[in-house]
Amino acid sequence: MFTGIVTAIGAIEHREERGDLRLRIACPFDPDTIAVGASIACSGVCLTVVERGGSAGQAWFAVDVSAETLSRTAKDAWAQGAELNLEPSLKLGDELGGHIVSGHVDAVGTVVSRAPEGDSVRLTVEAPAALAPFIAPKGSIAVDGVSLTVNEVADQPGGAVRFGLNVIPHTAAVTTLGGLAEGDEVNLEIDTVARYLQRLESLRA
Repeated sequence: MFTGIVTAIGAIEHREERGDLRLRIACPFDPDTIAVGASIACSGVCLTVVERGGSAGQAWFAVDVSAETLSRTAKDAWAQGAELNLEPSLKLGDELGGHIVSGHVDAVGTVVSRAPEGDSVRLTVEAPAALAPFIAPKGSIAVDGVSLTVNEVADQPGGAVRFGLNVIPHTAAVTTLGGLAEGDEVNLEIDTVARYLQRLESLRA
């Protein structure tokens, strides 16, 4: 379980095809705080640490990414040199600063516009029709693992939905969201509460 509050940006420094894709991710963590078998959210995807090493501030950890995960996440997320938003799993007693995030990507969205808005950046993201019932103004959504508040929603012909987000300067600086451009794909995870509410409504019908 995660909160959508990113603690560091990592970078893929090595890829190896070995049935599953083995990635080695450089990060500024202390390797002594990374346990083999622990979960780390990598741009919104919950992955299991299988190796770790390095030194404090210059650590690395390795994960295996299955074909299923590759098929359901942003296509450029796992490229050599790609930067990833990192969040270790929530521990009992940790502050829940964002919202409850499972690390299971529901769909891939596309950035359709980016524009300055005050000191912030306004992003508009298009999500597939399957996510439309779960995205609402003032609701929460995780974009590449970052907990954000939806500002506005516009349903599209054909069922897709576009939603607007404001990325404040701090979030832009400490996550990969500051570098997003039109046409980029992003991993989306809907709010867990919205998922259960939709299920309850479907059973009432």
